[in-house]
Amino acid sequence: MKLRNTVIQQQDATRIREILTRFLGESGAGAALLIDRSGQLLAMDGVSQALDAVSISALAAAAFSSTAAMAHLLGEPEFSVLFHEGTKRSIHVSTVDDEAILLAIFDERTTVGMVRLFASEASRTVGGVLGEARARPRPAGEFAAPLSETESRPAWTPPS
Repeated sequence: MKLRNTVIQQQDATRIREILTRFLGESGAGAALLIDRSGQLLAMDGVSQALDAVSISALAAAAFSSTAAMAHLLGEPEFSVLFHEGTKRSIHVSTVDDEAILLAIFDERTTVGMVRLFASEASRTVGGVLGEARARPRPAGEFAAPLSETESRPAWTPPS
């Protein structure tokens, strides 16, 4: 899997936020995080007490990636869903596409079945938005240009 730099423009972010909001309303989950496979948080919605979204994104992506080895041992390309059940809160992680995953945090007010059902639909829809964003041509010169001579010189020279 080769990760690409995906540019999520404002209209993409708005659509993704709407999808996550709808997912939370339909599923009853408390928080939804869209994460790339490297663990970078792309979008989130919902409220969760003291949620360290950056850390949970990185850990969820790592856990999702680590199960790929188990899947290969069983002859599967990958497991598309992970579920971790806690006493108070649970986590459902599912594939969006080759480059992103959807993480839902929920409690006893809903069931894993409801979360799984609506996560599947949300993943497909978000995957479509991300696919459109990746397919969009990037305007030349919009992104970082090579460093100038001044910018590329060492900031500090050790004493001789």
